[in-house]
Amino acid sequence: MPPAVRFGVNYTPSQGWFHHWLDFDLDAVRTDLDAIAALGLDHIRVFPVWPYFQPNRTLIRPRAVEQLVSLADAAAERGLDVNVDGLQGHLSSFDFLPAWTRTWHRRNLFTDEDVVEGQAAYLRTLAAALADRPNFIGMTLGNEVAQFAAGPHPDPDRITTEQAGAWLERMLAACAQGAPGATHLHAEYDASWYQDDQPFTPAHAARLGAMTAVHSWVFNGTAQRHGRAGAATTGHAAYLIELSKAWADEPHRPVWLQEVGAPAPLIPPEHAAGFTSATIEGALDCTDLWGVTWWCSHDVSRSLADFPELEYGLGLLTSDGAVKPAGEAVARAAREARATPPAPKPRTTALVVDAGDDDTAPHRSVCAPGGRVFEAFARLSEDGARPTTVLASHADDKQHLAGRGITEVVTPEAVTG
Repeated sequence: MPPAVRFGVNYTPSQGWFHHWLDFDLDAVRTDLDAIAALGLDHIRVFPVWPYFQPNRTLIRPRAVEQLVSLADAAAERGLDVNVDGLQGHLSSFDFLPAWTRTWHRRNLFTDEDVVEGQAAYLRTLAAALADRPNFIGMTLGNEVAQFAAGPHPDPDRITTEQAGAWLERMLAACAQGAPGATHLHAEYDASWYQDDQPFTPAHAARLGAMTAVHSWVFNGTAQRHGRAGAATTGHAAYLIELSKAWADEPHRPVWLQEVGAPAPLIPPEHAAGFTSATIEGALDCTDLWGVTWWCSHDVSRSLADFPELEYGLGLLTSDGAVKPAGEAVARAAREARATPPAPKPRTTALVVDAGDDDTAPHRSVCAPGGRVFEAFARLSEDGARPTTVLASHADDKQHLAGRGITEVVTPEAVTG
């Protein structure tokens, strides 16, 4: 029997959004967690804002760390496990970087030795503070940190693929030093899978850390090309899960759908529940799925200014705690998965992915919306097939194919002509 799929949510505090760390109110947090637990979820992903916790390279605020632990303890009281993101940097279109890395102190986030050692100390401190909590899942290095390493960021910290890998390994090691044996991982946005010049690569995502994390957002050209109800749109999360398996060295490496949401107006609010249900159904049809963590728990309050419009309405609950239709859909999916645990069959048809060199993937845009791999996968899905993916370098490797249960290999050209 495969392990039960986890269902959770990215915790966005109803009062003050992530700025709640500046005026931390544990009673308000408890109210939020009560609402999350009432949905029948089993974990949350938590976001300590980096410059609030480490305002100086050699100052990690003890009180902030204590507040994080108290949040984790409050979650435990409600039966919720906790994953903690460390180096936020970027949340909902805003960058959060400490002053000791910017302007007059401008230093590369990934290669400057002082900055890197400061980051390692911070991650090690957070992990150690939570290491003895039984509901602590582990650390995620940060939220989509890769976006700082290339365009379209307006001021990227340029690095090579080798430097990105070295940074990831060092940060993961720091987490392990703080909390040995916990589940530590990193999480990048879809540029790692789709953008040719992104130094954080599919190989990094699928080979480093305890599991692979994918973040699925259909405003990346998917919904624009295929519509709100197209197979490529409702199946985008499943596509990323299966795409990640092409680069994995382990045939059954766990994959965590760590962020997925229903962004308006591409997914109109009246269709958010249907999109949510279809997306989760598709993800549950993938083997080796660790869990589904929806973005996000609560809507952003309209009292806060300057967010992109879509960010205000992504919650499963309103900012005053009322359950939205998408929240009901996630709760129903979690309830049904507990009653009848999903047991998807292996996907026997694999689509060949040729992105150039396997480690650097210089042509990975073939996997992006409009690319030949993406569109072939969409065509197969529309026709009722259940495809997965395999690297071109493994397409004739009988041992590799057998280990994954693949019996048929097809090229994108054979699908789309």
